[in-house]
Amino acid sequence: MDLTLTTWFALGTVGMAAGTIALAMGYTRLSDPHRLPFLDLVAVTAIATVAYGLMALDIGAVTSARGATLYVPRYVDWLLTTPLHVIYIGWLAGADRSTLGKLAGLQAATIVLGFAGGMVASPLNLVLFAAGSVVFAVLVYLLYTDISDLAHECDDMTLALYRTLRNFVVVLWLIYPIIWLLGGPGFGFMDTETASLVVTYIDIVAKVGFGLIAYSTLRDIEFLQTSETDAMATSAD
Repeated sequence: MDLTLTTWFALGTVGMAAGTIALAMGYTRLSDPHRLPFLDLVAVTAIATVAYGLMALDIGAVTSARGATLYVPRYVDWLLTTPLHVIYIGWLAGADRSTLGKLAGLQAATIVLGFAGGMVASPLNLVLFAAGSVVFAVLVYLLYTDISDLAHECDDMTLALYRTLRNFVVVLWLIYPIIWLLGGPGFGFMDTETASLVVTYIDIVAKVGFGLIAYSTLRDIEFLQTSETDAMATSAD
C-alpha cells in the first residue's frame, strides 16, 4: 500500500484511539441515566480504531468493477457506527425502540447502498448512489420533523443538545456523498490518497467531536440538576 495511505490510516488509528480513551474516561464521570447510552459513543470510536488499524495494516482493500479501491473495514465501521449515532440522537429526543430501529435501519441502508454502488460498474453505481441519497433524505426529514417534535417535550438543555448533535452529523455526513462522487466510486476526479485524507479527517471530527460535545453538555445538565436538587434540599431544611 502507498506510504501516504498508510500514514493517513495510522493517524486515523491514533486519533480514534485517543478519542476512545477520552470518552471512556468521560463515561466514568457520568451518572445514570446518561451513562449507559453514552457507551454507544465510546463504542463508535472503539470500532473506528479497529477499522483504521486494519486499513493501516493493508487489510480489507478491494477493487471495484471500475478499478477503484474500496476499504471494507471503513464501510463496516460506518455500517456499525453511524446507526449508533442516529440511535443516540433519537434516544435524546425520547424516541421509542421501534422508532430507533427505523432510524438505524435507514442509516444502515445508506451505507450498504453506498458500498454496493462503489463496487459496480457505471451507470449502476450512480443509480445505487441515488437510491442511498433518497434514503438519507428520508432519515434527515424524520430527524427534522417527527423526532424533532419529540425532542420539544424534553428540557431546554436536552433539546439544545439534540439540535446540536443532529445538525453536527447531518452537515458532516453531507460531505461523504461529495467525496464518493468525486472519488473512485463515482467520477474519479479525486485520487485515493486525497479522498482518504479528507475522509480520515472528517471521520475523526464526526466521531470524536460528537462524543465530546455530548459529554460536555451532559456534564452541564448533571451539574444543573445537582444544583437544583441541593437548592430544594436547602429550602426544605
